[in-house]
Amino acid sequence: MYNDCYRGKVVLVTGHTGFKGSWLSIWLTMMGAKVVGYALDPASDKGNFSACRLHDRLHADVRGDVRDMDSLNAVMERYKPEFVFHLAAQALVRTAYHFPRETYETNLMGSLNVLEAVRRHDCVRNVVMITSDKCYENVEQIWGYRETDRMGGYDPYSSSKGCAELMISSWRRSYFHPAKYAEHGRCIASVRAGNVIGGGDWWENGLIPDCIRCIEAGKDIEIRSPAATRPWEHVLEPLSGYLRLGEKMTEDPVRYAESFNFGPHISANRTVFEVVSRLVDYYGRGRVVDASDADAVHENTLLNLDVTKARVMLDWEALWDLQTAVEKTVDWYREELHGGDMYDFCVRQILEHGEHLVR
Repeated sequence: MYNDCYRGKVVLVTGHTGFKGSWLSIWLTMMGAKVVGYALDPASDKGNFSACRLHDRLHADVRGDVRDMDSLNAVMERYKPEFVFHLAAQALVRTAYHFPRETYETNLMGSLNVLEAVRRHDCVRNVVMITSDKCYENVEQIWGYRETDRMGGYDPYSSSKGCAELMISSWRRSYFHPAKYAEHGRCIASVRAGNVIGGGDWWENGLIPDCIRCIEAGKDIEIRSPAATRPWEHVLEPLSGYLRLGEKMTEDPVRYAESFNFGPHISANRTVFEVVSRLVDYYGRGRVVDASDADAVHENTLLNLDVTKARVMLDWEALWDLQTAVEKTVDWYREELHGGDMYDFCVRQILEHGEHLVR
């Protein structure tokens, strides 16, 4: 898979204790990569990182903050990664309203620090900077946003991601220009995924973990934005895109030093209410309640991604439909609640997903 381009290579994953970062670390480890994780402590002892006991499976498990430039440089100097996947972030819209400065410091300046550390260390060849589908100036349009659409963001979280994309573009043109690849030897790409679901996410104020907590506690599931539409996809979908992009960057670094969307098929663009209803139906219990609040902080109601570029340039597309994504997500939480071996379970889900990958 992915032409063995990661086997034996040192891969730095920032945010590896988080939801997406832990899944990516497992996948890379399965492919023989020497994964160096750099992140804060996991937010929950029930999350995917802790449940899978990833600390014992990585090449190195480093605690650090992307806002700490000296610490980042020390990790680069010690482990000399060839690949960097930057996922560390403050990832919640509502949290950003309460902590805007910290959100910008992490999402913008943290990303800048990563690229500055890359600039100082010649060992790094390929960098995938993960931002968000919310980086676009959302005008509530019915068609999907393309990579060339304007950056923006009404709320602090979305704006921080839009700012990060502008910074990445500036750094790529100023210090890592594809036309001068022979001089600097680095390929820098950025990626924007849809609303990701999957097992192992236990963040407070996260839709899926909140649903699971309510179901297990016998409480109603109160939804604050039931009519909001999002491009839902299982966590393995965008991760497969990131890994595919990394592979292509090694083959043609000049061509693939760009930005890419990784979202689901248009049929997976559904309302929050429908996604939660599907989860409850498959779980077999739980009750959904409309808790709309006219005075709640602003959140976009319509969002969709155009993934034509990834399909054409990377031969990538999402493989699991929405129902499958919901079922795979619920299966993970059930397995954890029943005391299963979560690392083995994640490996099985990755292999199941990989069975559908055609390369």
